[in-house]
Amino acid sequence: MTMRIGVVTFPGSLDDGDAARAARIAGAEVVRLWHGDPDLHDVDAVVLPGGFSYGDALRCGAIARFAPVMESLADAARGGLPVLGICNGFQILCEAHLLPGALTRNQHLHFRNRDQFLRVESTSTSWTGAFTAGQEILIPVKNGEGCFVADERTLDQLEAEGRVVARYTRGNPNGSQRDIAAITNEAGNVVGIMPHPEHAVEALTGPSLDGLGFFTSVLRALAGATAGGQLSGGQSR
Repeated sequence: MTMRIGVVTFPGSLDDGDAARAARIAGAEVVRLWHGDPDLHDVDAVVLPGGFSYGDALRCGAIARFAPVMESLADAARGGLPVLGICNGFQILCEAHLLPGALTRNQHLHFRNRDQFLRVESTSTSWTGAFTAGQEILIPVKNGEGCFVADERTLDQLEAEGRVVARYTRGNPNGSQRDIAAITNEAGNVVGIMPHPEHAVEALTGPSLDGLGFFTSVLRALAGATAGGQLSGGQSR
């Protein structure tokens, strides 16, 4: 059975097409979701793509968090639906309180666009099962507000619970605390990542094929959940 991955488009999204292509290359059926439509159209997972939703007005992700699609998405995510937020999508997940912390202006105050090495710290999420713990991967980063911050108690909790999904290596591009590049919620179904795995899925256009693992991981997780009698929303068939 082909799994259906929804990709949300907000006003200002610019990587939604890339995310859809990455999911398609991984073997998923792609369903395009519109920010103003609360219907998730029976998708098995959702990607919140990068870009500048609502022009980053007020605060990155602050307006998108109130889009009609997000109300449905938040409920589904709390029920177990796998959700991947990339760059602006990560910001939206934090604004929606589906992930802790916040993404603030890069410490050096410059937009950073480069190929970035990461170390995968957790393979227990819906989006990282295809990797091995400690694996170093290379995917692009491009952000102006990519500095992950949280209070020390939250940071310690993320560390203790194994919820740091990836860290920057060979240099921190934005000053994120503890070199954090990606985190997950307690259940492991919601992941926010600042670099762009969807830009590393083809040899022609990416620095590597390492980003494809995020998309194949969720398909594997969904297939396992289906075989075990569980839907992506956490309900038995």
